[in-house]
Amino acid sequence: MSMISVAASRAASREREISVGNGWLALPIVLALLAGGVAGMVYAAITGEGSAAAIGIALLTLFFISLSGFFSLQPNEARVIVLFGDYKGTVRKGGFHFGNPFYSNGSSTQMPLGKDGASVTIKKNPRNKISLRSRNLNGERLKVNDKQGNPIEIAAVVVWCVRDTAQAMFDVDDYEEYVRIQSESAVRHLGSQYAYDHGEAHEITLRSGVDEVSLALQAELQVRLAPAGVVVEEARLTHLAYAPEVAQAMLRRQQAEAVLAARQKIVQGAVSMVETALAALAERNVVELDAERKAAMVSNLMVVLCGEAEAKPVINTGTLYG
Repeated sequence: MSMISVAASRAASREREISVGNGWLALPIVLALLAGGVAGMVYAAITGEGSAAAIGIALLTLFFISLSGFFSLQPNEARVIVLFGDYKGTVRKGGFHFGNPFYSNGSSTQMPLGKDGASVTIKKNPRNKISLRSRNLNGERLKVNDKQGNPIEIAAVVVWCVRDTAQAMFDVDDYEEYVRIQSESAVRHLGSQYAYDHGEAHEITLRSGVDEVSLALQAELQVRLAPAGVVVEEARLTHLAYAPEVAQAMLRRQQAEAVLAARQKIVQGAVSMVETALAALAERNVVELDAERKAAMVSNLMVVLCGEAEAKPVINTGTLYG
């Protein structure tokens, strides 16, 4: 079973959009906690009452806890709400918000650093925020073998965005890295499915079928990235060339094929011109030519019309048969 089918067989997460409190309305209440706590501590210091001090400490504690409930979202930005490991929903509305202070503030990832095995902690998606904007992934140049086994270099740019924040956050470990790796895999697979530029009759190649190849790449990427809740908006090849070790040989082959195609055009045109000349001479009775003289005339005209250098005529001052 392939990786894509395995991912599709798992129960996928589904985004639920929710709303939280207005941050501007909650701000005065939180500030009132601060004022009440300070007042209680001052009153306790003046009167010496322990109950006032306890109330002041409690209010200040609530104030500091409540501060973590404030968060803001820009346009095309969302926050995934997780409470003690339970997914509650996604806030997509931009602005200043206030929610439960105990909502999760993101997770950390251990990334290897250096050859000594040391690692560094990187905080991914702080406060579980996810950008919903379109992003560009400019892939690196990859060396693959095309359908005919020729080594080529290929690269692509992918325009993508997050559609389902729950899938992006919970169904893959790191959705940005997932997009990068799957895009590279799709480009490698695409390069092996098409010939570079010399396919069979009416066959789509990487060079001639740019639009068809781009659509095929976009369709494959969409299937691969669907488990991460990602939508592929566009995918196009940005680099396509033979690998350096075969580039010169392939260039000579292209040049030879171009010369052959040009020669074929020249010969076809020359035959048409000779045929027209003989027909016109016969129709107007300018001169009567036997088979031998027609053959000589055709040979001379073909040399003149198909030769690379300019022909130098030889003037015959005698008779036609002399």
